[in-house]
Amino acid sequence: MTETLHGRSSALDAEGYRRALAVHAAGVVIITAQSDGIPVGLTATSFSSVSLDPPLVSFYVDRTSTTWPRLGAADHFAVNVLASDQAELAARFARRGTDRFAEPTRWRAGPLGAPLLQDVSAHLICLPHETMDVGDHVLVVGMVAEARVHRPGRPLLYHQGRFGRFIAHP
Repeated sequence: MTETLHGRSSALDAEGYRRALAVHAAGVVIITAQSDGIPVGLTATSFSSVSLDPPLVSFYVDRTSTTWPRLGAADHFAVNVLASDQAELAARFARRGTDRFAEPTRWRAGPLGAPLLQDVSAHLICLPHETMDVGDHVLVVGMVAEARVHRPGRPLLYHQGRFGRFIAHP
């Protein structure tokens, strides 16, 4: 794709774009829902706070996601904020073709039925607020109906294609 920037023509190199984005560290969450009695979930690093009033959060899902049709049809979803020791859980929910809720995944049904993963830093229970197609992804905005902090310790981060931990400066 060629765009004009400051009067100059430039073609964006896809690999260079990916490398540039990889230097940005992002928090890691797993979005879960119950759809037709089946638990579904996926790992997201695009999670963000949108608004305090009303309380809105967002994340993006690749349009080719095989999980999105069921997740998008759910009447609510949970955001499971991962702790620094949950990299394997994040990797499991990022893989295709696996039963993400089988052992060793530990979870329980939340107050409205969405799966809540155990030992996470926090849970947010959200009602769908808005979705929008943006590029090759779907922007999902949810209204937070409930928020609970469980383990406010170190978060799991995603940086340069790997999961890692945050170490605060003294």
